[in-house]
Amino acid sequence: MTRETQNLQPINRRHTLRGLGALLLGSGLISSPLSLLAQTTERAVRFILPVGAGSGVDTIVRAAGAAMGKTLGHPVVIENQPGAGGIVGTSALVKSAPDGMTLSVVSNNHVVYPSVYKSLPFDPINDITPITVLGSTPFVLVVNPNKIPATNVKDLVALLKAKPDGYNYASSGNGTILHLAAEMFMEEAQLKIKHIPYKGVGPMVTDLIGGQVDLGVLSLPSVQAHLKSGALRAIGVGSAARVPAAPEIPTIAEQGLPNYNIEGWFAVIGPAKLPPAEAKRIQAAVAAAYATPEVKEAMAKQGNTINPSTPEAAAQFFRTEMVKYARLVKKAGVELQ
Repeated sequence: MTRETQNLQPINRRHTLRGLGALLLGSGLISSPLSLLAQTTERAVRFILPVGAGSGVDTIVRAAGAAMGKTLGHPVVIENQPGAGGIVGTSALVKSAPDGMTLSVVSNNHVVYPSVYKSLPFDPINDITPITVLGSTPFVLVVNPNKIPATNVKDLVALLKAKPDGYNYASSGNGTILHLAAEMFMEEAQLKIKHIPYKGVGPMVTDLIGGQVDLGVLSLPSVQAHLKSGALRAIGVGSAARVPAAPEIPTIAEQGLPNYNIEGWFAVIGPAKLPPAEAKRIQAAVAAAYATPEVKEAMAKQGNTINPSTPEAAAQFFRTEMVKYARLVKKAGVELQ
């Protein structure tokens, strides 16, 4: 090794750390460059998210990344691995070691898989360890304001019934919870318009704003900025009551479709065979992170309800939800993939 190379090495390391520090500071996963230097010798906890950046789950997890790093005692690294409605990312999770260092946050989609796909590379119940159902997030029916002049459910239904072949709705993928939520609306309103499935929330939102598709159901956190800018218009929320974070948006139920009630949930899981004591430790750490003032404020602004369950309650919840969505998928007539 030459003297010049020896002299360059410390500089390169410093530059690398500075660049990495800037990236992590921007993501909110560390609080300062000094904390990065302290954490470079530690093993990070990986959160594999089976969704794209900007989706509801992604927004919810990133808001708590720094807090979870503190409560878990390790830096947190968030990896987006979207694809096939979430199967790609979850496949990576189930192959990980059950040591508490690789986790995931999943949504309703996780228990919809068995009813939509003829075969799966994993068992949604037996190949995971449920840790906690963290809470719920509201869904909102949105339209492209340049394509759809309607501002409420009554006018939207009238418009779509008058010209059913002239409109379409988007989803994040065939058989995903956003597809089912839109299908539920169509059924309640006695409508039938074309379904355009996308490979994730990101491209779906892009084309909704661009006018390639006309309407769709999305989680409130994933479209809040677009509603404020006017790029998208909210018709109604899918929950039973109005959302404190957006009280101006009426529920779909109060607008004449009283049986429409659906929202998203999000849960932390680990690989199968995660020791019960480790699952309880992680549950307590995640619950503590979401109870911090800054994360509670972020969740309130997004409209999310946080109510962490125990690992035992999460396991039972997954089973009952799987039965529930099996009925819904059959009722919606979703074709098996």
